[in-house]
Amino acid sequence: MKKLVNYCPIFLMFMFASTKVDAQTVDVLIHENGETRQESIDLPKSMTYPLDSLLSDWKAKNYIDLNKDCSTAEINPQFSDSVYIDRLSRMQTVMEMPYNDIVRKFIDMYAGRLRNQVAFMLSASNFYMPIFEEALDAYNIPMELKYLPIIESALNPSAVSRAGASGLWQFMIGTGKIYGLESNSLIDERRDPIKASWAAARYLKDLYNIYHDWNLVIAAYNCGPGNINKAIRRSGGETDYWSIYNYLPRETRGYVPAFIAANYVMTYYCDHNICPMETNIPANTDTVQVNKNLHFEQIADLCHVPLEEIRSLNPQYKKEIIPGESQPYTLRLPLNSVSTFIDRQDTIYAHRADELFKNRRMVSVKDDNPRASKRGSASHGSGGVTYHKIRKGENLGSIAAKYRVRVKDIQKWNGLRGTNIAAGKRLKIYK
Repeated sequence: MKKLVNYCPIFLMFMFASTKVDAQTVDVLIHENGETRQESIDLPKSMTYPLDSLLSDWKAKNYIDLNKDCSTAEINPQFSDSVYIDRLSRMQTVMEMPYNDIVRKFIDMYAGRLRNQVAFMLSASNFYMPIFEEALDAYNIPMELKYLPIIESALNPSAVSRAGASGLWQFMIGTGKIYGLESNSLIDERRDPIKASWAAARYLKDLYNIYHDWNLVIAAYNCGPGNINKAIRRSGGETDYWSIYNYLPRETRGYVPAFIAANYVMTYYCDHNICPMETNIPANTDTVQVNKNLHFEQIADLCHVPLEEIRSLNPQYKKEIIPGESQPYTLRLPLNSVSTFIDRQDTIYAHRADELFKNRRMVSVKDDNPRASKRGSASHGSGGVTYHKIRKGENLGSIAAKYRVRVKDIQKWNGLRGTNIAAGKRLKIYK
């Protein structure tokens, strides 16, 4: 196929007729320079999530109606290469969406064994696509990149990768902080769909300013600019994804084909007998500013919002605590609960505060060893004061040893400078 050759100028890539697919990899045959070799491509982790894990999200459980599912057919119609080429070419995209046998394999996986996950993602896209589209449009980024979180997280907002990337857009902590996403013991804004989407748009824009090629941009999003730069150098300066394919990490070799396949299946799902799960429209929400420490249970108790719903609306708060005393933070609530929170916020902040916030502001050191107390400090002890009358031949050293305190403590308590003292003088000794 001439069109395939144009997209793969260095080598042609062919799959096994019966390719082995397990939970993590897909085996492929690569034909290069007259030689054939077998290699395994790592699947994006999102392609390994079981359907049950996707449906465990609160939004999915409450707004995706499985009882009204139109029953996605088990049979996936097969089409010729020319049909796939034609369909991809007719998609209204800025990004290049070429076809080859690797892309075909990923289309077959989405339309085949992952078709129920696709039915879920088509439904879940009602929650998230408007957020993605707004952020991408603000930075003049191609709208087809709204399907990038399908590859990153399968639209699972609680997804965490093996490397520690988190959220719908799978930000690493370091990259997230560069783009303004706070991460600490209580807060992880990588989990916030809105903030993470705007951060991702800025990151994608910055990557495009480096590579000026959107396929290289999403490859860099996956494995980091450093790996892309190394692949470009090793390929002799090539700046086309398919030309540096052999020099990329294994997972990134499947990343762009999976992205093209995701765009395809989210557009042509009907042609593959995939039916979106029915979605009920979520209730409207709004935000309020929190200026004091606040626990989700305080809100649930007095605003009568289910705790799980509060968690779902505010996934960035890892321990169900909003540390508003350190700086103002945003709380998202159902619209009909916002006025309740505003009217009763003083009562809400005080409700069960001693029980839910157990970190102490001040503590005193408990000292059960009186000897250690006498030796350890020049401060006045809690056991009162003893007056010692100095006898002939005594000095501060012997007196300190008798009471098991330090010479300098006696000097401090009595305003003394030297160690020689006259007999008959009374010294204060604190216990």
